[in-house]
Amino acid sequence: MNKLWETFSTSLRLGLTSFGGPIAHLGYFERTYVKEKGWLTYEEYSHLVALCQLLPGPTSSQVNFLVGLQRSGWTGAFSSWIGFTMPSALILYAFATLVPKAHGPLLNAALHGLKLVAVAIVAQAVWGMATRLCPDRARTGIALAGMALLLLYGGAFAQIAVIVIGAAAGVWFCHGVSQASGNQSSAVSSRAAWAAFSIFGILLLGLPVLAAFIPGGLVSIADISYRSGALVFGGGHVVLPLLRDAMVPAGMMTDDVFLAGYGVAQAVPGPLFTLSAYLGAAAAPAGASHAAWGAAALLFIFLPGVLTAVAGVPLWRWLAGHPSAQGALAGINASVVGLLGAALYDPVWTTAVLGKGDVVIAVTGFFLMEKWKMPPLLLVVFCLAASIASKLL
Repeated sequence: MNKLWETFSTSLRLGLTSFGGPIAHLGYFERTYVKEKGWLTYEEYSHLVALCQLLPGPTSSQVNFLVGLQRSGWTGAFSSWIGFTMPSALILYAFATLVPKAHGPLLNAALHGLKLVAVAIVAQAVWGMATRLCPDRARTGIALAGMALLLLYGGAFAQIAVIVIGAAAGVWFCHGVSQASGNQSSAVSSRAAWAAFSIFGILLLGLPVLAAFIPGGLVSIADISYRSGALVFGGGHVVLPLLRDAMVPAGMMTDDVFLAGYGVAQAVPGPLFTLSAYLGAAAAPAGASHAAWGAAALLFIFLPGVLTAVAGVPLWRWLAGHPSAQGALAGINASVVGLLGAALYDPVWTTAVLGKGDVVIAVTGFFLMEKWKMPPLLLVVFCLAASIASKLL
């Protein structure tokens, strides 16, 4: 019970403080689960990140779910998901019911400060993982090549291509490299993985049929959310066009309502997929329960990612347990470093650092964490205060 509570409370703390989107979340996870808690090694963590990058759905939520699974079994996995998802989901649901019109220069400065938090967090993650996962010329070259490809071409499918190319390069250039294999896959049997994959396919094919027979009800929002979560690679920003195209032309909400929710979602911690709680509640027809619609949208947009993550774990176990695959895993680790390095520049740096003052705040935040071991919550306070002070001055 103590282990389960620790799993939930740690994930809840991350859900309350993890600003900056999915790439920044991976930095928070690396700091918390690897450095602070020691639940995973750097190699084990990078394997999970690489696996979830290859799957549809919200990468950071999938990684967090699998960490909880490794730590405390199935109960821990779901408690970890609840802890990380609940804070932002409740905030966005409340916004859908209250629809505040908050804006102003100081609020904008505070929101900008949250982006600078992400710069420091991701920079520290890249530095730490590069030091450990790219110790030689071959792996450093794989990381740099992957980063260059992503910066030049970008896109969710480019991320998948970089990981696949990194695995191939690892087989060729990293032969004989020994990679640590962990046991986080022990809770998922092959039977459970096939069951998860079967449920994933049944829902993907069955929900549209069911929604056609019961139009305008909860099944319709469940279908829209599930298809969006099942068919998107690259995280929350990529899923937004799918959700918008499914809901706005159908008359479920206006563009103004949709964009208002998206704006608020940028200012809250946790996964961007929790925007679905807002969209479900805002789309509820007259007389329907806003809470039920919000909950259905929230659960069904995350469900396909959870199912594919569970189905994919045995693949990770197979790779980690075969000596012939060690070179590929070394290349995948290096590719993950390149992926994070590219994301540090675009979109994290390019959207957050807009002037010399921002450079000072972001670099100071990085050294406060790296050298003075400042906790993430205090880093949030520092960046918020510094950003607001910069605006006032």
